Amino acid sequence: MNKYELAIVVTTKIEDEQRNEVVERCKALIERFGGTVTNVDDWGKKRLAYEIQKMKEGFYYFIRFEAESTVPVEIESRVRIMDNVIRYLVVRQDEA
Repeated sequence: MNKYELAIVVTTKIEDEQRNEVVERCKALIERFGGTVTNVDDWGKKRLAYEIQKMKEGFYYFIRFEAESTVPVEIESRVRIMDNVIRYLVVRQDEA
């Protein structure tokens, strides 16, 4: 099993419970493909480096998980079409 981190930026135009629902859906995706979520970091509202879809701020979440090497591709293909996610990235964490 490899260690990965899913970073998502969620729009600020939705309520708190909808944001939590987006994070829960991402966690459910990871578990559906055989991964295990180890940690979820909520960085809160941050200013974006550049304007995206006329938004200057977004809520940042970092979900760490362990999974097989085929799982990140499946997750990215499904997070890509989520409504309230404006940016996402899955990166593999190296063993330190």
